Amino acid sequence: MSPETKNDRSYFAIIALSIVLVVMSLTIYAITQSGTEQSAADTITMSGYAEQKVVPDTASLNIGVVIQADTSEEAASENAAIMSAVIEGLKELGLDDKEIQTSYVSVYPIYNYDEGRTITGYSASNSVEVTTTNLDILSDVIDRSAAAGANQIGSISFTVSDEQQEELRADLMDEAVADAASKANDLADSLDLKITGVQTASISESGNNRIYYAMDVEEAAMDEGGVSTPIEPGESTVSMSVQVTYYIG
Repeated sequence: MSPETKNDRSYFAIIALSIVLVVMSLTIYAITQSGTEQSAADTITMSGYAEQKVVPDTASLNIGVVIQADTSEEAASENAAIMSAVIEGLKELGLDDKEIQTSYVSVYPIYNYDEGRTITGYSASNSVEVTTTNLDILSDVIDRSAAAGANQIGSISFTVSDEQQEELRADLMDEAVADAASKANDLADSLDLKITGVQTASISESGNNRIYYAMDVEEAAMDEGGVSTPIEPGESTVSMSVQVTYYIG
């Protein structure tokens, strides 16, 4: 066999093999596309929702002392003395160190701009954030702090602790999933189809919404034997949403 003949046969064999590979590639692509379209066509996505009203079990409030004096040393010293008395009173009520956290400390000059920029005194501020699950002592916390000299009692906020939300999570998840499944089954029935499985699911949670109460320091300051400051935690909503994609057939 001449070399030319061998080369011609090799050339045609390569051409034939290339054609086969192209045909196989096109076939695989068509099958893949068909499967993808079929998979997408055979699913439905539904959302489910569940919520519960709960009484918050955690309270936070800001207690501060602001003092003005002629010198920065005097302002800082008087402020420190009053805040120390406030913190001592809070601990006497049973609050732990971890429940009392310093949130702000400052000493700054007070300026008078009527005759130029002159310093007329100094202001010292110190505040602590109190966070506790012992809601029964909130009234005493406010009244005793005010009596000790605190003059900046911030808004109270009530929240649902992580522990309480964890206790609700399982029930909320069951209810949200059942809600999504009910909707999916209703839709499938209307289309004369059946739910055959679950493809994907995602969950989102919300809760720990803060409930704020304004607090007037003048009203909070009570003489010994006076009426305690009334505090009510109200209710907060903990919710869960799910989104589930179902196979149908």
